[in-house]
Amino acid sequence: MSPLKICIIGSGNWGSAIAKVIGSNTPKNANLFDPIVNMYVYEENVDGRKLTDIINKDHVNVKYLPGITLPDNVVAVPDIVEAGKNADLFVVVVPHQFIQSTCEPLKGKVKQGAFAISLVKGFIHTNDEVELVSRKVTQILGVDCAVLMGANLANEVAEEKFSESTIGCRDKERGKTLRTLIQTDYFRVTVVDDVETVEVCGALKNIVACGAGFVDGMGLGDNTKAAIIRIGLMEMIKYAKTFYPGAQLVTFLQSCGIADLVTTCYGGRNRKVCEAFAKTGTPLKELEKEMLKGQRLQGPQTAEEVYAFLASKNEQENFPLFVAINDICHGKKPVAFLIDAARNHPEHSESSLSHLLDSRL
Repeated sequence: MSPLKICIIGSGNWGSAIAKVIGSNTPKNANLFDPIVNMYVYEENVDGRKLTDIINKDHVNVKYLPGITLPDNVVAVPDIVEAGKNADLFVVVVPHQFIQSTCEPLKGKVKQGAFAISLVKGFIHTNDEVELVSRKVTQILGVDCAVLMGANLANEVAEEKFSESTIGCRDKERGKTLRTLIQTDYFRVTVVDDVETVEVCGALKNIVACGAGFVDGMGLGDNTKAAIIRIGLMEMIKYAKTFYPGAQLVTFLQSCGIADLVTTCYGGRNRKVCEAFAKTGTPLKELEKEMLKGQRLQGPQTAEEVYAFLASKNEQENFPLFVAINDICHGKKPVAFLIDAARNHPEHSESSLSHLLDSRL
């Protein structure tokens, strides 16, 4: 069997961090992987130079991951079709709102037998339905798609600080292959077969992180923040139970679950920008441009997509925290309304907790 050729679709903060991991691993496993890793880069000019030229010559993504040296075998390619030519494995890591437009040029041009893994935290919303990103990737590229989610702040992974992640993959052999590609001594990976729950956790935690940011912005302290995180986790579990029957409670104890939720609620961009929103009242779109320097804010859009889906199913009253966060993000309610939603949350009834935590989910 020929070594697998890897194509990374995306070169932002997280895409560049995972490119460092993968680029370091492929030469060490030359029997499994082609050492050269193509990374699709949306071409931009930075200080008069093309970003792809900077990455290929200086081996640093100066815009999205400055200060981190990428392996020489990671090759920046500005054409998605050229980057994906003859690829056996696609690592998809672009903001969820750009999945369709980014991947569409590859449709019908993917090598037979190829597969993919999505590192994208979000949903695809169409016609009042919420679709998993992995399923959209499968639809466009015509390949099976696993997922990787976890408590993985990109800069900390790039700086080789110890962290964990979770791969959701039903095919055991592919799961082993993906683990070999991605795991390092500082980035440890667990493989589970509960794919949908792994991915749902990665999307929904961004909504809760917005709530955590609102708490920080209001200066309400750690007790209140812990309450919002806990209630948010309960709504995440309820969402998985309601819309993805068969979800396993134990998956929420993986890095993709509680660990990612806590990390994002204390250190992620959604928390940071929503804190500023609560303090200043400046619209989130403006804060995104000002504070993230080209990176995208996922939480408010995911909240809007989930709200539209819940409304189409008449399920809003069962997810009052998600609904409140969406309303605050989009100017329908004041920031302080978050506390009303938490104080009056139906989860505080005696029967609610035991019902949600049924081990069978």
